[in-house]
Amino acid sequence: TYTKEHSAEYQAQAWIDLARRLGAARPELRDPANIESIVLATSHHTHYVIGSGANDPQKYDPNASRETLDHSIPYIFTVALQDGAWDHVAAYAPERASRPDTVELWRKVTTVEDPEWTRRYHSEDPAEKAFGGRVEITLTSGERVVEEIAVADAHPLGARPFARADYVRKFRTLAAGVLEDDETERFLSLAERLPELTTEELAELNVIAESLPVAPEGLF
Repeated sequence: TYTKEHSAEYQAQAWIDLARRLGAARPELRDPANIESIVLATSHHTHYVIGSGANDPQKYDPNASRETLDHSIPYIFTVALQDGAWDHVAAYAPERASRPDTVELWRKVTTVEDPEWTRRYHSEDPAEKAFGGRVEITLTSGERVVEEIAVADAHPLGARPFARADYVRKFRTLAAGVLEDDETERFLSLAERLPELTTEELAELNVIAESLPVAPEGLF
């Protein structure tokens, strides 16, 4: 298993990180007026499941559901490039998906299968197994920007491997507005003492979302 830093299909994790870096380093790439095309050369799985190889017009539809946009690497790459971030709520908001400059740039993004990235995707060697690929951006000026990324930043071999503090921060982010602050702290306190919990305390290793219309109990 691999850590998902971002709320998106796992095959999109590395692409989000690369897009964020490109947008920060080259802000002009965020403007569709400057872009001729963006091609993501990637694995068979990424191309055919979440890429343009799926031949699914909904992957380019600003009115598509969150579940569909979560499986559209053209959309995900575009928003991460423009925003320099990936928010688990804002990135999927209808008003975000329908922003005219986003839609224009989004429809310039396509994917192609690259045999080498497919081979690495299926490799059983952890040192070479990869979930990313190579991006080739052609600007209207004729300039080409080519970058690649093998694994997400949060991956054990990535730029910023996730540590305990990162998991705690992710939990707090996802719990915000769903759990009361006291409930967040209670759960984290228990989870961080897991090896020494009593039988009674193990029964409390759940979360209760009092703010929801029907409060679910248990891990979710």
